[in-house]
Amino acid sequence: MTKIDFYILNQDTAAAAMLYACRLAEKAYRSGREVYLHCEDGDAADAINQLLWNFRDESFIPHSCHPADTNPVLVGCGEYAGEHCDVLINTARETPAFFSRFQRLAEIVSKDEASLKASRQRYSFYKNRGYPLNSHTINS
Repeated sequence: MTKIDFYILNQDTAAAAMLYACRLAEKAYRSGREVYLHCEDGDAADAINQLLWNFRDESFIPHSCHPADTNPVLVGCGEYAGEHCDVLINTARETPAFFSRFQRLAEIVSKDEASLKASRQRYSFYKNRGYPLNSHTINS
């Protein structure tokens, strides 16, 4: 069963959520995990793709936006998440239909009201289906 963690940021911007998603992707990658970063749309996927190249000067995370590539980190949106099934990082407002095939799901939540409302709905969705849930308040 997918283990689900909600990361509630103390900031209310999409940029903060994207940056934290990159930090989580780096941590998972450094731990030997494969990661799929799920985004709201193509523009958000492009933004995270660019951010992964330079969010930290001293890091390199091999990643791609092309599902056919074999990089350990894949960035995308829509219904297809490539072949990854290890760690899913969700920055979108909706629950990805394919979430249950992943071992872990990280839900990134910024403090803006729309993000909080959507995250409450996702939390209820997962809880009603019996998924193990954890919440983490991130103060950075």
